[in-house]
Amino acid sequence: MAVKNNIILNHNEINHKIRRIAFQIYESNVKEKEVILAGIDKNGYVFAKKLKTALQKISEINPILCKVSIDKKNPSSEIKTSITPDDYKNKSLVLVDDVLNSGTTLIYGVKHFLDVPLKQFKTAVLVNRNHKKYPVKADFKGISLSTSLHEHVHVVLEGKTFEAVLE
Repeated sequence: MAVKNNIILNHNEINHKIRRIAFQIYESNVKEKEVILAGIDKNGYVFAKKLKTALQKISEINPILCKVSIDKKNPSSEIKTSITPDDYKNKSLVLVDDVLNSGTTLIYGVKHFLDVPLKQFKTAVLVNRNHKKYPVKADFKGISLSTSLHEHVHVVLEGKTFEAVLE
C-alpha cells in the first residue's frame, strides 16, 4: 500500500508538543518572573508565539517574544533581534526554531546571544532531525526524527491546520 503523504505530526500532536514544551520551559524557569522566547524568523518565531500563549496559560511567568533574523544562506552575516541586548541581559532565554537540521542556524543564534550575560540559555525545536554538523543540541524538542539528508521536513504552524510533513 502506497503512502500518500508523510505527516510526522498532525494538528493535535503539534498542539500537544507545544503544551509539553511550555511545561518544560516553565519547570526549568519556575523561579523566574520573565523568560525570553527568541524565535528564529519565520517558523521559529511562529513557534515561539505559540509557546508564549501556552506558557501564559500554565504559569505566572511573563514570556517576552524576541524575533531573531538570521540569513540562513549566510548565517555568519549580522543577526538582528527585535529587542535590545539590555532587554535580555541577565535573563533566562530560550532560542526557538521549528526544525533542527544541521545545527547551522541554531549555532549562529547561540553565538549571537553569548555576547550578553544570561541567567540561563536553552534551545527548543519542534522537530530534531539528528543531522548535526555543529555541537548544538535541543534542550526541549517535540520529536526526534532520523531522516536522510535528501529528505526535507516542512512545518506548517499557521492557518487552521498545523502539520509537520516529511518530503
